[in-house]
Amino acid sequence: MGKVMAILMGLAAMAGGVLLILFFWGPLVIDLILACIPLILLFGGLIAFIAGVSSMKDAARAKRLEEETEEGFQAAQEDETSEADVDKATE
Repeated sequence: MGKVMAILMGLAAMAGGVLLILFFWGPLVIDLILACIPLILLFGGLIAFIAGVSSMKDAARAKRLEEETEEGFQAAQEDETSEADVDKATE
């Protein structure tokens, strides 16, 4: 029961704090929020750009790895085929 009471008291304190901030500092808070919007957009765009570049690099790396693996697999099959031909010729 004590945990539930702590949660309820915490919610009440947060609600009271928000109401007091809006009541006493309302215009200042709104100005602060409006001043932060350009910074949020700037950093959000930067994060999205970095994520896009990283995704493109990962895709190119995966494609290159897939090609190398496929080439190695084909080379291994050719080696097995040539070994089988040599075994048939020696028999």
